[in-house]
Amino acid sequence: MECELTCWDGRTAVLPDLLEWRFTYTAGSPCDAFFLRCLWDRGVERTLSDAVRLTAREKGEVVFHGVVDEFTCAWGSGGGTLELHGRGMAALLLDNEAQGADYQVATLADILRDHVAPYGIQVAETARLPAVAGFAVKNGSSEWQVLYDFARCHGGVAPRFNRQGQLVVAPWQDGQRRVLDAGSGLTALSYREKRYGVLSEVLVRDRTTLAVQRVADEDFIRRGGACRRVLTMPGRSSYQAMRYSGQYQLERAREGRLRVELALGRTFAAWPGELVEIGLERPAVRGVWRVEESETGVNQDGAFTRLGLGTA
Repeated sequence: MECELTCWDGRTAVLPDLLEWRFTYTAGSPCDAFFLRCLWDRGVERTLSDAVRLTAREKGEVVFHGVVDEFTCAWGSGGGTLELHGRGMAALLLDNEAQGADYQVATLADILRDHVAPYGIQVAETARLPAVAGFAVKNGSSEWQVLYDFARCHGGVAPRFNRQGQLVVAPWQDGQRRVLDAGSGLTALSYREKRYGVLSEVLVRDRTTLAVQRVADEDFIRRGGACRRVLTMPGRSSYQAMRYSGQYQLERAREGRLRVELALGRTFAAWPGELVEIGLERPAVRGVWRVEESETGVNQDGAFTRLGLGTA
């Protein structure tokens, strides 16, 4: 693993060999994160103070690019060590508050121009998302919330960042599946199913006209689900916006209903968005799942990857 720091003025510095490291990758939220620890006795803390980005490479491939949040130098009887903490590039959108605005008609190009491009973020891939009439940016919203609301609530696509720190606003591409069975080196496995917090229906009300749209999870209702929410929209919201908002609330509530968590004794076992086929002799977990979160690294116990899987 090679890790390079980039300073605000373009200078770079390569870190010594790592004693311990951990990268956490998500499907967009919460933000990706990293932790690094290495020997350190160089006396060049000025370089660390100027560092703003970290790029990590494994066998020449970029596996993380993100924002440096914090560093700690410590010295003791065993020598000096350096610890670095940081997040993925989504941190730039999370940390910056958007200015309130009302768009007569907003397109994805408008949102990227006004709320992403000013922070120097590169865009790797976008889907064709519908324009949204009357899209409003609320005061106090983060730039990430603006992007997420536009893409996820109205377009059905959750934005995320790839390992190179580039923004992706497109559906997952289902490629080759990773197969996990008894010979895959699993060290831990758990399965969880919950009903609490899963919505059965959402009533979406227009504040001005008092019109109501009902969006329901009929399958969950048939299975005994009974959890309704009432959502009030801004005045004279369009039919499409009301339906999007209701469906969004149902889908968010379903996230995490079924969850498989597992651990393997190697690094970089799978990435968020990939499909994992589990072939173990445990009926509850057999089948195809999608990776929602991946944490991988090396610590005092050796190499590891911990995966959080949701429904495909």
